[in-house]
Amino acid sequence: MNDATPTLDQEEGEIVRCDACPVICRIRKGRSGACDRYGNVEGVLMRLDPLMVTQQIERKQGAVVPFLTDAWDGSLIAGAPTFLTGIGSGTTYPDYKPAPFIVSTPHQGVDTVTVVTEGIFSYCGVKVKIDTDRYVGPEQALVRHEGEAVGHVTTAEYGSQMLSLGGVHHLTGGSKKEGNATCAALLALCNKQAVELTVDGGSALILQAGMAPIVDTRQEQRMRVGCGSATIGIFAKQWHEHADEVIVVDDHITGVFTEHQAGKYLDVRPAGIRVRGRRSTPGRYFQVASPGSGWGGTDVTDPLSIIDRIDAKTAWPGLRLLMVSTTGEDHAYFVLDENLVPVPQPLPTSLNPVVERIEENCEPAMTSVLFMAGAGGSLRAGVTENPVRLTRSVRDLVTRVTCGGAPVYVWPGGGITLMVDVTRMPENSFGYVPTPALVAPIEFTLPRADYEAMGGHGGSIRPLDDVLAEMSGAVSTPQPVDNPWPLAPQDRPQDRLGEKAR
Repeated sequence: MNDATPTLDQEEGEIVRCDACPVICRIRKGRSGACDRYGNVEGVLMRLDPLMVTQQIERKQGAVVPFLTDAWDGSLIAGAPTFLTGIGSGTTYPDYKPAPFIVSTPHQGVDTVTVVTEGIFSYCGVKVKIDTDRYVGPEQALVRHEGEAVGHVTTAEYGSQMLSLGGVHHLTGGSKKEGNATCAALLALCNKQAVELTVDGGSALILQAGMAPIVDTRQEQRMRVGCGSATIGIFAKQWHEHADEVIVVDDHITGVFTEHQAGKYLDVRPAGIRVRGRRSTPGRYFQVASPGSGWGGTDVTDPLSIIDRIDAKTAWPGLRLLMVSTTGEDHAYFVLDENLVPVPQPLPTSLNPVVERIEENCEPAMTSVLFMAGAGGSLRAGVTENPVRLTRSVRDLVTRVTCGGAPVYVWPGGGITLMVDVTRMPENSFGYVPTPALVAPIEFTLPRADYEAMGGHGGSIRPLDDVLAEMSGAVSTPQPVDNPWPLAPQDRPQDRLGEKAR
């Protein structure tokens, strides 16, 4: 436990008042507030979760070498480069005073400052990427958790379905029940827990960051290698000579090998098999079927149903037809009989490697969760007395923004609108307050000279070692290898321009 930064009022001897959020809980001794983050410990308001720090691991000649070889109890490692995260730091909401921790640390000869806090975000949500061709629901359809609207289906991207969940309108703009359900779904997703969702007019989903999505009780195995046209372009040479026609079934662009430019390049013979749908360019067809959970994200279970006609003047008896989905999970092989009717046949051994190659080139299906929030409002006042200078410093890449030590993407334009991959953050990085809103760690790191120049709270800067010495309950976690060290300098735009000029 560590002392909380919010002010408190002693009332009735046994009650403390917490102003870490607008709920203003009055907490009796031995109890916690509505968020379970602050409690009354012997008459003192305390932050109940431990302060989290990350510690860098050594790199020797490109190899990553952990500091410890034995079991590690999570305590601080003497001498290891240390970064203080916002996890467990507490908050100074509404930031009319400096952030809970403003620490100085030398890094490669530069005196740096990191402003550490936990932001309370009503203006936040998550973007969810679901690696599947399977239809989850129409765009703009409501997504629900516990029966309440918590977001919507947004535009699908290459091989993935996309959801936009949360946002201030769901958190605070609807009923109390809607806000609580939205907050619960966001909190669980951001903390890498499984969440059940349903889509109006679509599927039931079980989603968990970093795990394969489950769509209508079926766990996805892989995302498609490409659309039907791309699949033909990739594998044309490999099935040439082994099939006379190949049709790759896909909800977006179904490909027909002999009509496709790849087939023309290989000088294949026209097969005369025309599929349904709207022809775009040669060998590429849109809308061959409706979206669904069948072949290639369509509602097709019988692949022959997408064949519109077979031209007797062009096709011939014995024509070998392979039909396959964009993941290779579904495939069928046919040979035309004397009446040019496709007759099912076992897949020849010569085509087995190509179908397996399609599957091999499909990446494992995964659910990606990106927390997105606007780090504006009074949060910036905890950093500097002139908040716009922080915004400009972030935009100019003078100030590095991290969440729990993890790198973030800052959107261009006004404000500090950021996104972070929750799988790159420590476990249980997120909390909530019952307003409702999410609580997320956020850190701002920059050279001390730049911090003082922007009007930062210089009088509140403390050496990191002094802070850690007082925080006996701090817990350490190794910095993920893929994350850049938060204290490492960033390339400023002018530096990049100078490099190009040289």
